[in-house]
Amino acid sequence: MASGNAIRGTRIGSGPARFIERGEPAPRQFISYWCANDHETRPSFAMDVQPPETWDCTRCGLPSGPDREAPPDKPHAKPFKTHIAYVMERRSEADGAALLEEALANLRRRRGE
Repeated sequence: MASGNAIRGTRIGSGPARFIERGEPAPRQFISYWCANDHETRPSFAMDVQPPETWDCTRCGLPSGPDREAPPDKPHAKPFKTHIAYVMERRSEADGAALLEEALANLRRRRGE
């Protein structure tokens, strides 16, 4: 059974705004961007704005460019490195051996050996 309130669930001013109320929209341009998977994305930009060189594909998330024949390359993920791998990039084996020997000497001195 319907209630007697005909405008239930609405509020004043919730209707769609007309151009008269909010002004004319800015002139738009649609630019096609293509990703490596051949997906097309067509965002719109104001006519007085310089469109960006790349845009993220809305279907797969890869970077896309305006040239369908030469889309941007897929990003390469770097392999995970442990903290030891980063330390080994900064230190030579001789430096590492010297630091280890120093740490062991400090440990022996604290233990009284």
